[in-house]
Order: sequence, then structure tokens, then C-alpha cells
Amino acid sequence: MKQAPRIALPLALLCVTTFAQAHPGTDAGAHHGFVEGFVHPFTGADHCAAMLAVGLWSARDAGRRWLAPLAFMAMLLAGALLALAGVQFAAVETGIAASLLALGALLFASPRLGAGRGALLVGGFALFHGAAHGQELGAGAALAGMVLATACLHGLGIGLGVALQRRAPWAARAAGAGIALLGLGLLA
Repeated sequence: MKQAPRIALPLALLCVTTFAQAHPGTDAGAHHGFVEGFVHPFTGADHCAAMLAVGLWSARDAGRRWLAPLAFMAMLLAGALLALAGVQFAAVETGIAASLLALGALLFASPRLGAGRGALLVGGFALFHGAAHGQELGAGAALAGMVLATACLHGLGIGLGVALQRRAPWAARAAGAGIALLGLGLLA
């Protein structure tokens, strides 16, 4: 697909807004509307990379492409609701960075985990992403926007992954290496 490079570059630029932590915790739920919640996952490299990685990785399983993304979205929402309820998660930023490292490694190595195991893995990581979002977003409309944006990023990742499988299968592995390096950088 000749359009893959034209899609990938703007997408990468959209996601690479900063290497600083995207969850400083200083706004403490200041984002309350649907639009704020929808925009939020696009505002940090960690958000975009994780959500696109889940989609790219899920593209390999034609029969169950949406299983891992649905698990991610469900656990993302659960983590956000738990954080809004006052549950404190230990090492949220470390968990997010580890998720990037693991998801990137999965893309790079392309192991066959099975759809169920993969869904459990990404769901566990999604709890950390959700906890970070729950500390920053208000409930209701903001969370709905966040989940919809997550679905869009997963869908974009799946679409890109399917296109890359046909035209440039090495590109998903290269993306995995980049995502793993981003995770390492955030852990440093």
C-alpha cells in the first residue's frame, strides 16, 4: 500500500508531542468534557504508542482482531474508575513505561501467545493507563471521550497493521522496536 508511509509519518508526528511524562498529576481531574477526554489520548507519546501497538499487534489475528483492543478498553475504563474512586495504584508511570517496552517487544518478536493470553496481558497494562487517566479526567463525558479515542487509535493500529502485513511486514517489527525503545526511555 503506497499510502502507508503517508499515513505513518503524520501519525507518528501526532503522537510524539513530548517525551516528558504525560501524566504529571497536576490537573487532578481538570478535564471534564467529552472533547477533553477524546483529545487526551492523543497528547502524549506513551498514549499513542500503547494504543497503536495494541492495534498493530492485534492485526495479526484475523479472527479475533478486536479481542485485545476490547480488553484494553474495558480495563482502561476500569482503571480510570478505580482511580476516580480514590484507589491508589503503585508505580503508574513505571507500569505505563513497562507496557510500552512489553508491547513493543511483542510487535518486534511476533510470538504466538493466543488471543486470550494476549487480551489478559494488554488488559493488565491498560489498568495503569486507566489509572493515569482517572487521575486527570473527570468522570462521565471525559471518560466516554477517552474510550472512544482509544477505540479510534486501536482501529487505526489494526488498519495500519493489516496494510503493513501485505506491503511491508518488516515495518510493524520496526515500529515495535521503536515503541520498546520509547518504553526504555521512559523507564530511564
